[in-house]
Amino acid sequence: MESTNDNVRSQMRKGVLEYCILCILSHKEAYASSILDELKAANMLVVEGTLYPLLIRQKNQGLLSYRWEESPQGPPRKYYVITEKGREQLQEMDAAWQEMVNSIQTLRNL
Repeated sequence: MESTNDNVRSQMRKGVLEYCILCILSHKEAYASSILDELKAANMLVVEGTLYPLLIRQKNQGLLSYRWEESPQGPPRKYYVITEKGREQLQEMDAAWQEMVNSIQTLRNL
């Protein structure tokens, strides 16, 4: 059973996950497993079942594209790449994030 604390963290993570994916892909193209690894390294614990629908949604919105590449170990890999539209969305998310952080800091310092 999930504690209240875990539930709060989970809901907050879900809210910023699409932002995190664009951040990762703004630095380099990546396949789903490496995106998961990057998220886990940043303590954003996410499972594949959560990641794939987000990648599909972002691709359908034109924020990402992908290409297939042969893998030396197993089947070909789908590498995701941020598009120009995705970079524009990321800039908007950066601004919105900073605005939110500033607002929360203001409220915390009342």
